[in-house]
Amino acid sequence: MTFTKKSHSQLTTHHSQPLFLYPMNKSLLLLLFFAGLFVLSCQKNSFITGKNAQIAFSSDTLFFDTVFTSTGSVTQSVKIINGNNQKLRLSAVRLMGGQQSMYKIIIDGVTGPELDDIVLDANDSIYIFVAVTINPGAANLPFVVRDSIQVSFNGNQQYIQLQAWGQNAHFLNNAVITGATTWDATLPYVILGGLQVDTNATLTIQKGSHVYFHANAPMLVDGTLLADGEKGDSNEVFFLGDRLDEPYRDYPGSWPGIFFRGTSKDNHLQYAAIRNAYQGIITGGLSVDASPKILLDQCVIDNVYDAGILASQSDISAANCLISNCGRNIVLGYGGRYDFTNCTVASFSNGYITHTQPVLNISNYLLQGNAPLTAPLTANFLNCIFWGAYGTVTDEVVVSQQGTGNFTVGFSDCLWKVQDTPAGISQSGIIADLDPLFDSVSTLRNYYDFHLKPASPAIGKGQATGLAVDLDGNPRGSGAQDLGAYQSQ
Repeated sequence: MTFTKKSHSQLTTHHSQPLFLYPMNKSLLLLLFFAGLFVLSCQKNSFITGKNAQIAFSSDTLFFDTVFTSTGSVTQSVKIINGNNQKLRLSAVRLMGGQQSMYKIIIDGVTGPELDDIVLDANDSIYIFVAVTINPGAANLPFVVRDSIQVSFNGNQQYIQLQAWGQNAHFLNNAVITGATTWDATLPYVILGGLQVDTNATLTIQKGSHVYFHANAPMLVDGTLLADGEKGDSNEVFFLGDRLDEPYRDYPGSWPGIFFRGTSKDNHLQYAAIRNAYQGIITGGLSVDASPKILLDQCVIDNVYDAGILASQSDISAANCLISNCGRNIVLGYGGRYDFTNCTVASFSNGYITHTQPVLNISNYLLQGNAPLTAPLTANFLNCIFWGAYGTVTDEVVVSQQGTGNFTVGFSDCLWKVQDTPAGISQSGIIADLDPLFDSVSTLRNYYDFHLKPASPAIGKGQATGLAVDLDGNPRGSGAQDLGAYQSQ
């Protein structure tokens, strides 16, 4: 077979196109580039007018949790987003209830209830701010107040739903209780500015009552406070902050706390819950009679920013109580008389409070300048649990003594997380550094169940005390009791 070599001219004549493409003129490339930019710019500056235009909302429903009548709500917001690559004209954004609605809206900085002819640039958005005030003449029980915001564009209508739980209430502003006063559970009580129970006055709060405190509203008890709760969530007495909307409803430090001052006496809280305060119970001064200044039965003090119980030379008796997740759970300083039986005192570092302080701190002195001022101290702890985790504390019980005055601190049949046993105390039946195995703890979900798992080392390790029930109101039985506030059933 014979091969014939062909010339370059022959090769090119046998192809419809040349074998090599040469670079395009630079001026032509620039012209095409700017022409493209011009087309895109024209598109973004033009309006999309078809019904196929789309918008998005940052939320399709705004929920407002319990809003007390006449106090209004916090303001929430929602965004209207133009996801199109062209401008969009909103023909109207209107509150469907109009001027008569309990809701008020601000649309792109303009007070509603309606704003027309709103231009949204391509891929741009505007805000709508929403607040609600409930009619004070409404029913006693919680009720739902609904409305909606209509957004109209290109012949389309879309809606943002509004929903609020409203409730009427008794409002007290810088109020002083004198004489014998009883509050029932018909309506909640909202405290603005503060509440004082005057000397020689008695405030009785019946089962099922809810008392909500504003951020600047402490409760000052110079007389007597009786919280007569009963077994069951619906029968307890609650002391809470008045911000019930997310995320504020779970914030510690939402209100100042309950202060039992020098002349206060014969206080008894039963099946009561104190939550989300800056300090829970603060008390100073000994009892003026034979009864404890404060008697706590089946009480919960939880999610308190500073001290759950802060006492200075005072007198407290507590049984079946849970003091949990506080900056400092229990601080007993400058002496006093204290008895804690079957109490659970526990803290876990979480998104609100970092556990850096022991759950129990006891001392018989306070510092006046650089000099310690001491007072007699008697403190007994029976069948209790003292535990903390996920923090920086190795000794959850700290006891400090100054001077040679009367100092009697004893722990019997307790479980604690302690590496260095406090000096100067008496102890018996101590379970040290064994996890109590609480039922469920999730710091991410802010969920805590301090009941004991079946394998808990605290089950059946306590003395019989005569306590008939536990924190749940369930029977404790006549035999050996479980440690802590809950008895396994």
